[in-house]
Amino acid sequence: MDKTEHTTETPPAGFGVVQGYLKTLDGSPGVYRMLDSESRVLYVGKARNLRARVSSYARPTGHSGRIARMISETASMMFLTTKTETEALLLEQNLIKQLKPKYNVLLRDDKSFPNILVSREHAFPQIKKHRGAKKEKGSYYGPFANAGAVNRTLNQLQRAFLLRDCTDATFESRTRPCLQYQIKRCTAPCVGYISEQDYLNAVHDAERYLSGRSTEIQEQLATEMQVASEAMEFERAAVMRDRIRALTQVQTTQGINPRGVSEADIIALHLESGQACVQVFFIRANQNWGNRDFYPRVGIDIEAPEVLEAFIGQFYDNKEPPRQLILSHPIDNVDLMTEALSDKLGRKVEILVPLRGEKAELVEGAARNARESLARKMSESATQAKLLKGVAEAFDLPATPQRIEVYDNSHIQGTNAVGGMIVAGSDGFMKNAYRKFNIKDDSITPGDDFGMMKEVLARRFKRLLKEDPDRENGQWPDLLLIDGGAGQVSAVDEIMREWGVTDIPMVGVAKGVDRDHGKEEFHRVGKRPFALQRNDPVLYFIQRMRDEAHRFAIGTHRAKRAKSIAANPLDDVPGVGAARKRALLAHFGSAKAVTRAALPDLKAVEGVSDALAQAIYDFFHEKG
Repeated sequence: MDKTEHTTETPPAGFGVVQGYLKTLDGSPGVYRMLDSESRVLYVGKARNLRARVSSYARPTGHSGRIARMISETASMMFLTTKTETEALLLEQNLIKQLKPKYNVLLRDDKSFPNILVSREHAFPQIKKHRGAKKEKGSYYGPFANAGAVNRTLNQLQRAFLLRDCTDATFESRTRPCLQYQIKRCTAPCVGYISEQDYLNAVHDAERYLSGRSTEIQEQLATEMQVASEAMEFERAAVMRDRIRALTQVQTTQGINPRGVSEADIIALHLESGQACVQVFFIRANQNWGNRDFYPRVGIDIEAPEVLEAFIGQFYDNKEPPRQLILSHPIDNVDLMTEALSDKLGRKVEILVPLRGEKAELVEGAARNARESLARKMSESATQAKLLKGVAEAFDLPATPQRIEVYDNSHIQGTNAVGGMIVAGSDGFMKNAYRKFNIKDDSITPGDDFGMMKEVLARRFKRLLKEDPDRENGQWPDLLLIDGGAGQVSAVDEIMREWGVTDIPMVGVAKGVDRDHGKEEFHRVGKRPFALQRNDPVLYFIQRMRDEAHRFAIGTHRAKRAKSIAANPLDDVPGVGAARKRALLAHFGSAKAVTRAALPDLKAVEGVSDALAQAIYDFFHEKG
């Protein structure tokens, strides 16, 4: 992208700031940023003609309340010129996601979506869930709205086509069929129960189904079932019958399966009381692959076209768009957005706002979901606001907390020790803000919960002080909840004082003498412990946060322990890839036996050269 950036001497704040920049601008396309007196970005916008666009802000009247406030806070501006307006659009949405300006519409939840991958790394392809960059060789089908939608589809596809879901390493190590074969979810290619060609035929049928040719496959299976039945091959006929039933079940669980829409995202917006919900349905291969709701940050006086345009630009910034976007509302720069998305996909993308027919019915269904989802969200937010206010009253806080951080540790006799941090706020649990801490300090006595908590809090606040010393980015907590009593609170207080953080309230949550839910005691520095009434909603809220922190810490610990158990010593040996690892395991029977093998035995393994055998021997000899 050809772009230039420049700033000029800052004029007085407000409308005079904007007026002062006009003489420095020409009619080039580009992106502008409006900054406050502390150089924080207030707004990022794009323009076909920078001078004309910025001049609109120089008028003292005719602005919405939101824009008028933004202009009044503006102390300086920055500009980036681009070759085309399309480049400006892409740059604008990228900067909004990076900088999170106060007055822009902001997509807050932007996780990747899972796909189904039919891997081509093996003679007997594996079918599995995939998320992230598409680096592995194979065919990808998606996106699906969430992991649950993928898992349901995979489950039914395994019933219909009996494809393996095990890893290549598991496949190579099998000597007899696994449980998947016993429950008729796999044909056991690992032990030769099906020929390679027959298995590939099943893979081909599964891919045809995922490509939208389900009716054709069901007709074919029905014909095969009839032929097998007439030939009195009743077992084979029963297999065909089960496959047809499984395919029918997939279609039933999908609910919406439009005939006239093969590949599209249905995007519907509902605005109410300064809040927004965008509902996205993923239609691929004439099948519904799930839906997801999003709650972008908007203002009270913002219009639907601006919200949808910003959502689309940010949503597809790191995702591949489908052939069609079917919208509930028109957007202002539809030609520009169409061009940007078409360039990204490498083929034509259509943006439609249907008024009648099947597409309009799909949008109506998505809009209804958006309206109902926002109503639930607003109700939950009102309840959450009351609970946060109750927490402030219970612990004598100076203000209602907007970010509560809850900490817990998990270990087994000091091994695989981890710390977990969960975050709760006005929108409930903020799972994208959760953090895990692998305990690294070797001087900590195994099982020393005080020492582990001190390490976790030290690392947390060291990072906060480094990344956000002025507490401007909303990453600092208003309240700390610690799983533990007076000892834990004292340990944390000591760390906080060491780092000079003495203004954040902290409460230890300890179970009563009989460790019963409902008899928790709350500990604060320099104050007597106290308890809340058993039926107090604030108590239930605190219990829920403490239990969530415990769940997260336990889950992190289990994952770490499982990884350490599953770790293969051969993984770290230079020059030993998957094929040679399989050869070594097949020859010696286990990784442990390889580590103990003599040099002549290593040289005897097929595919292992004398040099590699020496390297393997030296690697384990030096470690031993």
